[in-house]
Amino acid sequence: MNPGDHIAIQTLMHKYCDCMDRADFDGIGALFAHATMIMPTTQFVKDPKGIAQIYRDFVKIYPDGTPRTRHVSTNALIYDDGPNRARATSYVIVFQATGSFPLQPVIAGGYEDRFECIGGSWRFSERKMITDLYGNLSQHMKQSFGPDSEKALTGG
Repeated sequence: MNPGDHIAIQTLMHKYCDCMDRADFDGIGALFAHATMIMPTTQFVKDPKGIAQIYRDFVKIYPDGTPRTRHVSTNALIYDDGPNRARATSYVIVFQATGSFPLQPVIAGGYEDRFECIGGSWRFSERKMITDLYGNLSQHMKQSFGPDSEKALTGG
């Protein structure tokens, strides 16, 4: 892998955050069109429409057309994982503010990603989302989400 590969992979990682904060759920689906996405309560395999729909089902959108969030991805570590393959880990923290909800972190966790280079272009092949720190998600999620709801949904 060369520096250009690292930049292309980082761009993909940051594009997800940008799409989330703009409520571009179809864009998120497109990012993972060739990937397996493993979420805390479900999994999608090469299903961009399903991925976009779960975000529409769960994320509150405000009059400005956004979820009023900033997804901040940090500590990206990118590794060569064989010919035309890479893997990465990173942290994420989501901040939110609305008219009645002061700026605060609402959730934090990490991503474990895998990438493949096809025809000279990098793309996601897998993303595993890990959520382990929870704040007040009442203004961010349409449905219950957190450690208790994850146990209920997964039988844990």
